[in-house]
Amino acid sequence: MTNLQSIPGIGKSSLELLEAAGFANAESLAKAGVDELVKELERANQILRIAERAPGRKDIDQWISTARTLTGVEEETVPEMVMPVDYEKSPQAASMLAGAPFAIPLPAKVLVEQKLGVADIPPGILLNRYSGDLEIRVEDRVPASRNPKPPVPVSSNVMISDPGPSRIEIDTARIKSIDVLSGPAPRTGTTKKLAQDDDRVALIRAPRVETNRGKDPSSRRYIRGVLHSHPISLSIGAILTLVLTLLLPAGIVSAGLLLLSDLMPQHFQWVPKWLLVFPLCLPVVGIAWMIWGMNGSCRICGQRLFVPRMCLKNSKAHHVPGLGYILPVSFHMLVFRWFRCTYCGTPVRLKK
Repeated sequence: MTNLQSIPGIGKSSLELLEAAGFANAESLAKAGVDELVKELERANQILRIAERAPGRKDIDQWISTARTLTGVEEETVPEMVMPVDYEKSPQAASMLAGAPFAIPLPAKVLVEQKLGVADIPPGILLNRYSGDLEIRVEDRVPASRNPKPPVPVSSNVMISDPGPSRIEIDTARIKSIDVLSGPAPRTGTTKKLAQDDDRVALIRAPRVETNRGKDPSSRRYIRGVLHSHPISLSIGAILTLVLTLLLPAGIVSAGLLLLSDLMPQHFQWVPKWLLVFPLCLPVVGIAWMIWGMNGSCRICGQRLFVPRMCLKNSKAHHVPGLGYILPVSFHMLVFRWFRCTYCGTPVRLKK
């Protein structure tokens, strides 16, 4: 192993810098690069302050050359870096890509079934940053026909056809004018059905003309909105909602008074017996309300109109402070035959 002191030009301070940088012999010095060694010695001298200034590049290059001569180590040639090229902008590469097969994403299930790892799949080559030479293969190929026609044999013989029968002359006296044949088209069953469908759709969208004749459009009596699909059922639900609203507190109070008159007759003799009607009618009306009232919904949004809900109502909904939304909308649809949905605000009518 060759000592660094055998290399001419290396002084005591330079020797200490080389040893501090990790170069203890000529073999390690011969394998170093000039630029890297210059930076290492400058950094070591800044930290240790061994010499006034670090050795120059010319001296270091001479040391490395001498060390390589003594040790027989050849200079390592750094391969030239090849910058990537964007081949996708080339017309030839674009035509090659247009005719090339394309890849589809491979499902994870196939990888699991075939026991393939990510390393087993070759990486794709990107032509927008490809390094090196690219071989472009472009061929002008015409796809063959799937159903090739057999060649038609060429014959030199000429066939002369026989003369056919002569054309029959047209009798102009039997021709009728278009005006004679034209007339009103007969109304078929399909035409009648289409006309009925159009009338039904128009009636759903807007009321009849005679319904609002003579009424002010800004008045509440002016019926507007789309026609409800079950106006009778909705009217019954509104009536039952109003009756149940009045009957529920009346039934509870009547049942309490009748119970007190039975327990303390000396103080509640004035309670009439006919108040028993309210508690008896309450379950009957409640069952009827569950049939018609709970099923009463808006035709547009499908929300139940007579069932209370804790949610944000529409700003155009019928509302009376203290009474809420259900009683005003029930009263409005019975009196004016139309209403605005509490939730979507759409006008819906019960009258054609």
